[in-house]
Amino acid sequence: MIRVITVEREYGSRGAEFAHLLAKHLGWRLIDRCLIEEVARKAGVSQSLAEKCDERLDPWYYRFGKAFWHGSVERLPALPESEVFDSESMVRFVREYLQKIAEEGHCVILGRGAASILARAPGAFHVFVYASQWRKVRWFEEHFPEHASEAESELAATDRRRAAYVKRYFEQDWTDRRLYHMMINSCMGFEAMIQATIDGAGLGQLAEKVVG
Repeated sequence: MIRVITVEREYGSRGAEFAHLLAKHLGWRLIDRCLIEEVARKAGVSQSLAEKCDERLDPWYYRFGKAFWHGSVERLPALPESEVFDSESMVRFVREYLQKIAEEGHCVILGRGAASILARAPGAFHVFVYASQWRKVRWFEEHFPEHASEAESELAATDRRRAAYVKRYFEQDWTDRRLYHMMINSCMGFEAMIQATIDGAGLGQLAEKVVG
């Protein structure tokens, strides 16, 4: 029985909106912003710091300096965890949190490499949302008209960042179809996307109960 659905998405594909609507349709919990809040609470750091480290890599010069510092015999005493919180710390907390959430079930998880973290979790169904380039460009121009000329470069940069995040921390190709049970073109519309996901995950009877 499917109890968890993960949603990875290309930037501009409206995959986040789909995840929100899917969770609402199923009557399940959406794991998105609440994840940042929970990690910040457990790590004892501000939400703004946790958000800065969310689905991101630390700069190469930071990683180099950190590796050098840890390898130095004459290094200074370690700082409190709250003062050295970084992307690696974020991933560690995210991994633990998502594994716990998956055990509880009845949730839709947006991004964060969840398809890789929960690749072998029983009852997990993984979806990747993509869209035609012109649709993504139009979405960007509508939401960020002041940066319309940068639409294609911003879309590509965000997807590269997400791919690099998954590659570094989970050693997976973010767009590899073998990671997912279903890859959906959002140009088909939210209603069709939700129905396809429910059918693919075998949740038809559950959805009927929620609607009823």
